[in-house]
Amino acid sequence: MRDLPRTSSGRARPVRLLRLVAYVALPAEVVLAVLLVGGVRIPGAVWAVAEVLAVALLLAEALAYRGLRRRGLSRRAAVAELVPEPVLRLAGHELRLMAGLGRWVARRPHGVHGADGVFPHARDQAALMYGFAFVCLVETVGMSYLLADWPLVHAVVLVLDVYTVLFVLGLHAASVTRPHTLTGDVLRVRQAAHVDVRVPVGRIAAVRHESLFTHEKAEGVLNLAVGSQTSVTIELTEPVDAPRLLGAPRPVHLIRLHADDPRALVRALTRARTAPSPTPGQPPRA
Repeated sequence: MRDLPRTSSGRARPVRLLRLVAYVALPAEVVLAVLLVGGVRIPGAVWAVAEVLAVALLLAEALAYRGLRRRGLSRRAAVAELVPEPVLRLAGHELRLMAGLGRWVARRPHGVHGADGVFPHARDQAALMYGFAFVCLVETVGMSYLLADWPLVHAVVLVLDVYTVLFVLGLHAASVTRPHTLTGDVLRVRQAAHVDVRVPVGRIAAVRHESLFTHEKAEGVLNLAVGSQTSVTIELTEPVDAPRLLGAPRPVHLIRLHADDPRALVRALTRARTAPSPTPGQPPRA
């Protein structure tokens, strides 16, 4: 199987060219849209060139994707070659939020099948999130009334406002449907749709119930506050990686999180840490 020609950075030259064009074309489309909403008259020739460029870019991306698939890359790997990782992570985050809304309505939590312990953590933020969503809804109605005489601006702002309401509800839905879980010797620590860290129980040096309402940023410390509080503190013997939203690594050796029943989580982790090792079987006979 022949590989694509590679540059010194390890990227295929056609892929790098496509990314360069995308980095120029997409911001230009956004600028044109903003000017249009602001009432600036844009010549038809400019719009025609922008649309032709956008269509050509989409076709080129499709052909490049097809070529990568023919060279043996999986769908995920081919998309990763064409789309920068930060964009993929942001898109994945938005999709998880919207999926969280569906799971919330269907009452189907994520990642709890086969778990030895499930520990919800969204109860204490519910009132705040509902209040925030209500404020966004009121703002949506108010802006819709004020912009009624400008149909185009009204439509754009309405879409943004409705999405904001869904985004806020999605944040809470993701927290409700993605609880902390303990499965075997792994604690899965989560918050909304942007934090998902697996902590081996063997790396936990100490765990305690500790209510804190102020959290200073510090290197190697992960604070997952809910309603501005954390209730469980976990100290680790070795750091684990808790990647940031855009994928940057973040090794942490201290995790502060919240649970609706923090004592139950502490008891479960204590039992898991102190459980006796399984008795080895009989040695095989000669």
